[in-house]
Amino acid sequence: MFWAAALPAAGLALLLAGCDDPKVGAAQAQAPAQPPAPVAVTVVTIERREIPVTSTLPGRTAPLRVAEIRPQVGGLLRERLFTEGESVAVGQPLFQIDPAPFEAAVRRAEANITRMEAAERVAQSTVNRLRTLARSQVVSEQNLENAETTLRQAQADLVSLRATLETARIDLNHTRVASPIAGRTGRSTVTPGALVTANQPTALVTVAQLDPILVDLTQPAAALLQQRRDVESGALRRPSADRATARLILEDGSEYPHPGEVQFAEVIVDQGTGSVTMRAVFPNPDQLLLPGMFVRARVEEGVTDRALLVPQRAVLRTPRGEPMAFVVNAEGVVESRILRANRALGNDWMVTAGLNPGDKVVVEGLQRIRPGTRVRATERGQAAS
Repeated sequence: MFWAAALPAAGLALLLAGCDDPKVGAAQAQAPAQPPAPVAVTVVTIERREIPVTSTLPGRTAPLRVAEIRPQVGGLLRERLFTEGESVAVGQPLFQIDPAPFEAAVRRAEANITRMEAAERVAQSTVNRLRTLARSQVVSEQNLENAETTLRQAQADLVSLRATLETARIDLNHTRVASPIAGRTGRSTVTPGALVTANQPTALVTVAQLDPILVDLTQPAAALLQQRRDVESGALRRPSADRATARLILEDGSEYPHPGEVQFAEVIVDQGTGSVTMRAVFPNPDQLLLPGMFVRARVEEGVTDRALLVPQRAVLRTPRGEPMAFVVNAEGVVESRILRANRALGNDWMVTAGLNPGDKVVVEGLQRIRPGTRVRATERGQAAS
């Protein structure tokens, strides 16, 4: 029992004696430190592929055409010939103004023409007779000239009266106020029995053409310039340099079923917002889109094969606000790369500079690494080894 108890005490004494030995301590100090274990991270391999480029822009709907219906003649409004809110066709009558005064004006003009036609025939007969007598020198040339002057005056008066008749008939036609465009009517500002005047400032009703319908979009001028540079350089391919396909996202988040087309962009930049207005046209057969609605348009700018997609969670920001990402090199060491990424596509950033095809970008484990860290990389979607 004594030896069993004494053995541990003797071993402890020898250990303490070894620590006091300067040769043993120096040997332990010269032993190399073990390198830290590689940090486990998840990476994705970046590949170049053809990517459709889109941008989402805010916008407002507007009618294709708007007609403010005003009377062209004055009078008493006898009846309204449409129902408010209904669709009307081109030339469809909307209001009827009392035509009686204008019908009387037409009859008066017709009577004046009949009288002047009779006077013109008498003057023509007189000239024909005097010409015969003048050749026989029975009457003087002066009498013939006076008769010819009377004939020309009658003919001129006849032309004037016919113009007056035409004007009277036009005014009579204007008593039936018709729609100049096909569209949908709004609220009427008058009722039968009201007295209206020609070209009054207040419109009787407004007709708006809603199919197709316009959408005015706003885009930063800098983005528009970059887009045009990309098209010119070939980095962005599109069927037409001036037109692009667009789809609408409504206020409730649903997608409008009919695609549209961006037709043109304004040539003037808004000084207050630094943006440019673009106009798109969308079919609206069901008239689901109404003027003044706020929408978002996903505009298909074209297709590029020079960009790389990087998950948004892999892109960090430097203290200067520059986008950057951690890349694992061939030796398994982390490097930092400054990126040029100015467009988001879904959950990815489209990177145009800073990365190369085949680079392994870290997407998980970012908090545990910094440039120079040795890592054990696992491709996303694969099991860790």
